[in-house]
Amino acid sequence: MRFLRFDDEGLPRFGRLEAGMVTPLDDAPWAGGEDAGRPRPFETVTLLPPVPPGGKILCIGRNYFAHAKELGNEVPAEPLVFLKPATSLLPHGGTVLLPPESERVDFEGELALVIGRRARRVGPEAYGDVVFGVTPALDITARDLQKKDGQWWRAKGFDTFCPCGPVVESGLDASDLSLRTILDGEVKQDGRTSRMIFDLPALVSWVSQAMTLEPGDLLLTGTPEGVGPLADGQLLEVEIEGLPRLSVRVARES
Repeated sequence: MRFLRFDDEGLPRFGRLEAGMVTPLDDAPWAGGEDAGRPRPFETVTLLPPVPPGGKILCIGRNYFAHAKELGNEVPAEPLVFLKPATSLLPHGGTVLLPPESERVDFEGELALVIGRRARRVGPEAYGDVVFGVTPALDITARDLQKKDGQWWRAKGFDTFCPCGPVVESGLDASDLSLRTILDGEVKQDGRTSRMIFDLPALVSWVSQAMTLEPGDLLLTGTPEGVGPLADGQLLEVEIEGLPRLSVRVARES
């Protein structure tokens, strides 16, 4: 089943997407939200990021062998975790802004997990109970600042640097899905989630040992090889098997 968030006359609302129609919900779907309004055509709604801005955005670095190799990095012995701020969230159809502080901003297409249940120090076997669903996402990265700064708060944290959506799909087995990033119609990344160094249950368990996962948190799970730079005016898309395509524009911040 597919869920989303949208602007309902100035108020953020969750909705359920079925047969091209969006039915408003009275709460988050992972909180048991029920139908609360008339369905409306999907193409008429203004989409918001599929998770609310109050949660954590956790990301995994170097979680595909080939991606670690292309950047000249060692394969990590443990998951490499970092965070993005809520202000980096960007909905489907939005615009990634290239900041003036950076001369090299890269795309990284990823599968993101949406947490549906509070979890602390859980094992990998709890994955199915903890994760509500999945959504396409992008970890936009100012690569030159990442190298310059040493730590990543700025390189990963600019506004618009975490596009995600358009929907959250629940009940989808995400262990072996194709993942492609497409730039101006050309496939730049073409991987499978089964090629991760640390699989999805292992990631959820690992993060939960250090911090409590809460409903609405977003966990980006790493990117395959093929990352590259962005330029003003480009169309950037992430296509994950079984999910609607995430699409954003790219523009130089004025």
